[in-house]
Amino acid sequence: MRLMSRWCALLMLALLAGCAGNPLEPVPANSIAFELAGRMSVRYQARAFASALRWKQDAQTDEIWLNTPLGQTQAHLVGDRAGATLTTAEQTRYHAQSIEALTQSAFGWRFPLAGLRYWVLGRSAPGIATTATETDAGGRLLRFVQADWTVAFEYADAAAARPARLDIGSSDAQIRLVVDRLEMAQP
Repeated sequence: MRLMSRWCALLMLALLAGCAGNPLEPVPANSIAFELAGRMSVRYQARAFASALRWKQDAQTDEIWLNTPLGQTQAHLVGDRAGATLTTAEQTRYHAQSIEALTQSAFGWRFPLAGLRYWVLGRSAPGIATTATETDAGGRLLRFVQADWTVAFEYADAAAARPARLDIGSSDAQIRLVVDRLEMAQP
């Protein structure tokens, strides 16, 4: 019995040592972390949807709250490399591989998260073809087309580095996002 305990202890040490040398996937060098508060309206098919929006994004996870004007959560979305979960106000949970797939199946429109995490910063998403790019005299993006989404930016004033409003359209939805607050996470 004592010999068996020693073998188990040695096996556990070997497993722990192996784990220490093999970290999970590395954090991408260009990862962006921020917290955004704003308002969003969506038109799709013959319907419309409006919500307050809170979005926390880091290298590992996106967490999005869609709230009523009084602050009650209508939907809470969490997405990471393992997939995405949507929890409704009634505590019903839905799962999918991504937030884009989840919003498409649950709401009937896609939330273009892969690009939007860059678009809210006034940038195009890296690694995705961009066409019809327009900039202003200061070099800020005003409009482009990326991954079948047309993105148009409005800035609060001539000195603003980030857009205050985004109008995003595709064949299945028109999304207007007003950014009230965007704070970059501190390293």
